[in-house]
Amino acid sequence: MGVRDVSVARQGEPKHRLVAIGDSLTQGFQSAAIFNTALSYPAIVAYELGCAEQFRHPRYDGVGGLPFNIEPFLRDLEARYGRAVDVWEAPFAVFRALSLMDRVEDYWERGPGLTVPPTTAVMHNLAVFGWDLRDALSKSADECRSRIDRPKDDPIIQIVQNAAERAALRVLPTKPPAAGALTQLGAAAELGKDTDGTGGEYGIETLVVFLGANNALRAVTELKVVWSEDPGFDSLDHKGRFTVWRPEHFVAELRQVAAAVTEIKARHVIWCTVPHVTIAPIARGVAGKTRPGSLYYPYYTRPWISDRNFDPGRDPGITGAQAQEVDGAIDEYNDAITGVVREARNQGRDWYLLETCGLLDRLASRRYAEDPSARPDWWQPYPLPPALQALTPPPNSHFLACDGGRRTDGGLFSLDGVHPTTVGYGIVAQELINVMRLAEVEFLRPDGHTPRQDPVLVDFDRLIRNDTLINRPPGNLDSSLRVLGWADEATDLFRRVFTSF
Repeated sequence: MGVRDVSVARQGEPKHRLVAIGDSLTQGFQSAAIFNTALSYPAIVAYELGCAEQFRHPRYDGVGGLPFNIEPFLRDLEARYGRAVDVWEAPFAVFRALSLMDRVEDYWERGPGLTVPPTTAVMHNLAVFGWDLRDALSKSADECRSRIDRPKDDPIIQIVQNAAERAALRVLPTKPPAAGALTQLGAAAELGKDTDGTGGEYGIETLVVFLGANNALRAVTELKVVWSEDPGFDSLDHKGRFTVWRPEHFVAELRQVAAAVTEIKARHVIWCTVPHVTIAPIARGVAGKTRPGSLYYPYYTRPWISDRNFDPGRDPGITGAQAQEVDGAIDEYNDAITGVVREARNQGRDWYLLETCGLLDRLASRRYAEDPSARPDWWQPYPLPPALQALTPPPNSHFLACDGGRRTDGGLFSLDGVHPTTVGYGIVAQELINVMRLAEVEFLRPDGHTPRQDPVLVDFDRLIRNDTLINRPPGNLDSSLRVLGWADEATDLFRRVFTSF
């Protein structure tokens, strides 16, 4: 980036080896739910650091996670109705689907999930799904609690109300009483102060900041482009009207976040760029690219709507021009994030940039890998780790598809078409480890004492064993994604889930 080297004070041993601030991508969200937090990318890195036992993260046990896990839902349908729902079975299947959604809603709004385990410790993974820059700046446990509405057992809209706020109460500190006012950034600052008398000035060794995706993601999850306005973009009460932040509004929020991060006592800080949200398979390009070499399709719609059946007057979608504008805004977001890191390094701080945007671009199947004429000069395919390359077929960025319980396509994205699978999170973890080694962070063997030699590699065999979408995908998820299309049409599943953030 054209910045000078920095000299890092390495006296003492920071008590907290890894702390992460972020949204769903950092929390470990999968298949429209948070449930597998022990396999988020920060938890994977902590495992490779040799400090998995000390890495604190929230848990969301019970009924598959929060707000609604699509994977057990599909498995339940498969067990009852096989690989397809016949016409005569459809009314019974709809009733079963709504009953399952109602059971999940009751668990979190009125049942055991309503009780938040008390803790005085601050989590090391401080991410909360659905959060953007303003949430990181302003939301605390007290604020979240005040925003949880009295639940209504609605027979129509059967999804957990205020799901993100409920999730946050398991992330942000609530005790002692004063801790309830701490935001994500404030909680990290408390960990930074925890030097534990070792003689060093840093309580945190490596701090990861991965925010900003939710300043544009709703453009594809809701298939609606509504640009931010002033006033309103920086207000917790009004920002929900917008699905994409204008770059100048993003930069205004980013400056405040960067100022807060500057005050956190972390030896190394790694900022992640914002991925191009239009690459996620939840929004599938249809009708053929406008011209050879173009990056964009005329329209983007749900992945189960075929080119032949797509009707722009009837089906949800955004235009290729809108997709290009959203990507252009994200490019400006990332220029600003890069500028923040450059400025900090010029001031002597040991800050780094993880190019998660470029990482996803290099994994983009439809945009680049399958269209050589669209590839820019810098583009090279991302080399999958050997354990993933050995899978049949190797994972890619298409929507997951199966044949008889065997994966035939996809594998990097989970069943919501937005968030990674476990092996997908492993790729992010590997890239983060590479940056941490650049910062000379020491990785230890599981005994917590023996240094590891370079290269430090993620144990992808372990991740594959724990990734049910890779090793045992739902048998009713064929290449046409008919069962997901049916579920969405019958229950309005995806809109309910993503608007619950």
